[in-house]
Amino acid sequence: MKRILFVFLLGVLFFNEAQAQIEYKVITSVESIVPNGLGRSRLISSVEEKNYKDFTTEQTEDDNTRNKSDRGDIRVKDFEETKLLNFYNIGGIRFQNIAANDAVLSSKINTMVQEGWELAFVTSAVESDSGKDDGQGIFITRYIFKRNK
Repeated sequence: MKRILFVFLLGVLFFNEAQAQIEYKVITSVESIVPNGLGRSRLISSVEEKNYKDFTTEQTEDDNTRNKSDRGDIRVKDFEETKLLNFYNIGGIRFQNIAANDAVLSSKINTMVQEGWELAFVTSAVESDSGKDDGQGIFITRYIFKRNK
């Protein structure tokens, strides 16, 4: 009986160890597509952790009170900001800038992989010039990494 109990407890301990918890980290690149090189491009990585529950309210039919979270509390003060080059310069699209950004991004990804992170997902979006008077535009990419805690 003691042997069966020991094997059972060993199995429970092994099962709990096998269920490793995973943590995620999001890195965001913002690359300007503003003409004439007037935009700003950066690779952003938060150093500070936040708990989304601190800024979340639940809306119901009976209680639709507005979320009054303070923006100052949500803001992150500790983050890495890596300068990237803009897609455009005064002469138009600058392919060397794109290659330079790729080299910097590859370096960041390789460093994170060496630190035990695995690139799990990548998602992109673009807001581009929508006409004569719109001098705005960014290409944003979120790199979502995961690793065992």
